[in-house]
Amino acid sequence: MKTSWRTASLMVTAASVLALTTACGQETTTPAAQNVGAAGAAAQPSAGGYGNPGAGNGYGADGSNASASPAAAVPAGSLTVAADAKLGNVLTDEAGMTLYRFDNDTAKPPESKCDGACATAWPPVPADDASAGAGVDKSALGEVTRSDGTKQLTIDGWPAYRFAKDTQPGDTKGQGVGKTWFALAPNGKKASLASLPGLSVHKDAKLGDIIVDKNGHTVYRFLKDKAWPKSVSACTGACLEKWPAVAPVEESDTKGIRKKGLMPFTRPDGVKQMTVNCWPIYTFSGDTAPGDTNGQGVGGTWYAVSPEGKPIGAPAA
Repeated sequence: MKTSWRTASLMVTAASVLALTTACGQETTTPAAQNVGAAGAAAQPSAGGYGNPGAGNGYGADGSNASASPAAAVPAGSLTVAADAKLGNVLTDEAGMTLYRFDNDTAKPPESKCDGACATAWPPVPADDASAGAGVDKSALGEVTRSDGTKQLTIDGWPAYRFAKDTQPGDTKGQGVGKTWFALAPNGKKASLASLPGLSVHKDAKLGDIIVDKNGHTVYRFLKDKAWPKSVSACTGACLEKWPAVAPVEESDTKGIRKKGLMPFTRPDGVKQMTVNCWPIYTFSGDTAPGDTNGQGVGGTWYAVSPEGKPIGAPAA
């Protein structure tokens, strides 16, 4: 049963993913007239273990004693994935707070080495009520029994923590602290841009689940394109400079995306371009950072892509 806390604290919502049962390229969206549109801090590591012992006996990122965090006893709820400009996909709790791992811990077998004052600065995430949201593999979730007998959430064996000095969803102030604390990627590894698959799903606050490339950049569809009976791109010349074609990606290098119609095709200029549900996909030159969606709705013909290959927010027929 969901707790009242989860209803009250929900700040990041997952967009519903609708099952797509039609044949490749068959949709109800009517292509609009062609219009290409116009181009539109992590904490510094400190020496030592879990804080900065060089500044008194503090355990926080700046050497001050972090006060006990109310988040210490708060369950994780439905785990989500957030795109960070520097770190790529970062694992968060249901309220959008970043989750961390500690290098001094072990994953095989799981063991937490963070107790006492350390656990005040880095509240362990309770295993109770934790569940896998979109983009999170349920099999990666586990638990470890701490020295005080409580159950702590683990991700691929690594004990998960919050950081007391993260006060807002999306904060990553604990990244690199003591050269031992790092934001968690959804697979339990340390979050980094290099950990992103070729194509994966990102939760956007306004658009919901959207596809991003290996750099965390939003992927788009052009309504003038065709997917049936074969993939055809109507974006050429100057259009292609503003909307670069996404290069082919191996199916095994994708996560959370509909597999049917996930394939490359060869453009008339000889360039190979990736498709989702047989529709050509692009990035936007006006998106300069991971998570940007500056191309959304440009010219009434360019839209971010759902995990099923649908153009999000496109006008219905």
